[in-house]
Amino acid sequence: MINPATRGELGPEWVEERKKALGLDRPMIYRYGIWLKELLSGNLGYSLVGGQPVAEQIGARIGPTLLLMVSAITLGTVIGIPLGVYSALRPNSWTDYLLTIFGFLAISTPVFFLGLASMYVFAVNLKWLPTSGMRTLGIPASTTDLIKHMIMPVSVLALVHIPLVMRYTRASMIESFRQDYVTTARAKGLRERAVVIWHAFRNALIPLITIIGLSLPELLSGAVITETIFQWPGMGLLAMRAVNARDYPLVLGVILVTACMVLISNLIADLCYAVADPRIRYR
Repeated sequence: MINPATRGELGPEWVEERKKALGLDRPMIYRYGIWLKELLSGNLGYSLVGGQPVAEQIGARIGPTLLLMVSAITLGTVIGIPLGVYSALRPNSWTDYLLTIFGFLAISTPVFFLGLASMYVFAVNLKWLPTSGMRTLGIPASTTDLIKHMIMPVSVLALVHIPLVMRYTRASMIESFRQDYVTTARAKGLRERAVVIWHAFRNALIPLITIIGLSLPELLSGAVITETIFQWPGMGLLAMRAVNARDYPLVLGVILVTACMVLISNLIADLCYAVADPRIRYR
């Protein structure tokens, strides 16, 4: 916080006064206790750069991040599950091999490359989509304009999520097809669609719910890069700016909220087990 060029002019006494004013002269465990005490009252401290409350800055950015995350997870799940079921119904076919190659390519391609490539193609060359932000300056805010700004960042994050869901769906479905209850259902003369949806797919949901719930940390890490590339005003961009500015209170606040989001997603996944498997009951 002190300019090294003027540190000698200010003198060690002024530096010590600043440390005392910020509480940096006390032991770390004591400062951590103060932070926990203030956290219980909703006070996350103040930014060292702008002086604004950390809670207000995070509150203004968490909405765009949740919008981006929920849209990417929904899109990736809606596309990945049917592709996984289709591959399981036709294992070792040419379509299964093509989907497998697509999955490996999507997973192995860095997020920043996907973001820059999509921006170069669809924003710079074709000029179909805006390059950054959540809205276009100079025109009234509208849902259509928001969707246009969401297409590229959501697609980049979903493209990383699709292969994960697809491969786990395929593996779970193939394992379900080998079970006795599927053989019994087919022997009773049920339609193949009923066997796939109500018997095989429902029992394959448990590992699928787990991987979807645990994919949030990976999406959040990808969102930091994606939000930075597309200048999406969410927590990822806020975290990058806080780290570059060494704004420690803001970094602590972002990490805390991110950890809570991960814990909540895992809790929701655990509760969804009871919906997918009637043998599981939460009392």
